[in-house]
Amino acid sequence: MKIICTVTTDLTYDQRMIRICTSMAQADYEVLLVGRTLPTSKPLQERPYQQKRLRCFFNKGKFFYLEYNLRLLFFLLFQKVDVLYAVDLDTILPAFLVKKIRRKTAIYDAHEYFTETPEVVGRRFTKSVWEAIAKLAIPSMDYCITVGQALADLMGKKYNKPFHILRNVPFPQKKIATPKPQAPVLLYQGALNEGRGLEEMISAMQHISNAQLWLAGEGDLSQQLRQQVRDLTLDQKVQFLGYVQPNDLRQLTLQASIGLNLLQNKGLSYYYSLANKAFDYIQAEVPSLNMAFPEYIALQEQYGAFELVENLESTTLVNAIQKLLSDEVYYQQCVENCRKAKQVLHWENEEQVLLEILRAEARRRKVL
Repeated sequence: MKIICTVTTDLTYDQRMIRICTSMAQADYEVLLVGRTLPTSKPLQERPYQQKRLRCFFNKGKFFYLEYNLRLLFFLLFQKVDVLYAVDLDTILPAFLVKKIRRKTAIYDAHEYFTETPEVVGRRFTKSVWEAIAKLAIPSMDYCITVGQALADLMGKKYNKPFHILRNVPFPQKKIATPKPQAPVLLYQGALNEGRGLEEMISAMQHISNAQLWLAGEGDLSQQLRQQVRDLTLDQKVQFLGYVQPNDLRQLTLQASIGLNLLQNKGLSYYYSLANKAFDYIQAEVPSLNMAFPEYIALQEQYGAFELVENLESTTLVNAIQKLLSDEVYYQQCVENCRKAKQVLHWENEEQVLLEILRAEARRRKVL
């Protein structure tokens, strides 16, 4: 059974899809992951599955989405494929059309509530277009997946379609003794985009004298955040690490004292999110700051591995960080809770959800 997975990333840093496609390939499925080439793209690393990048003239905005979807559609139309695995709304339309034209099986994997992301929620026309695509395509998918219970309930009700839950958890990691920098490190990993609490965290660093902030990633706010650091003369306290390869990022996380997963409540996608970085910190046994949003509250009640914050006000962030850095007993309890949680929250457990869906599809095809 050949599966083609489609994303709009350049594949290199997409940890969730690396895990998903690796699991598929190790289960003896033929897998092709399709993304796009960016001006900054690095050579692809060898993986146990095939990889393909589509080159676009446009790299952002509505013209990019239009061009990429057209290129993806024509690519898929002429590929040998049994199952189309579309990630998020920005690749679902080609999968939907090829499903209808060629009568193929289609899986929709919603990594976020796309129409409720900050980039979409405040733009009426843009949102209406994506909503129309969602209403057209999602009900026709053979299987639907998302990252957490809250989003599964919300989207399942909205589109009258059951959603399987496949949490964005990492591969299990053994704790490796890693020297910590002299000053405690506050680590953010991920896109430097709107609504991630990055401006607020940089501002809060003015009042945190005993730590450094490391930002691993790039995004729409990259230049703006660098200018903010210069304006506040925080160059010695805030480091921009740029894009970091997944394997290097795991080693980097081990050096951190506190992980950061901060979000503004700028749409239901963020409010009901369950980010992979929260689990990455747990696997590294690094206590982290997370928002008091439903999914993180549920995890905290079960495992106690986080410090939750209600808002992104500077005083709130500073107090939460200082609590972790100054209360050694509390900090070590969080570390111990991470150590217990990581035994459960890892990909070798979670991938069974994905593999059961594929086994069900394989059984269905044999009956047909």
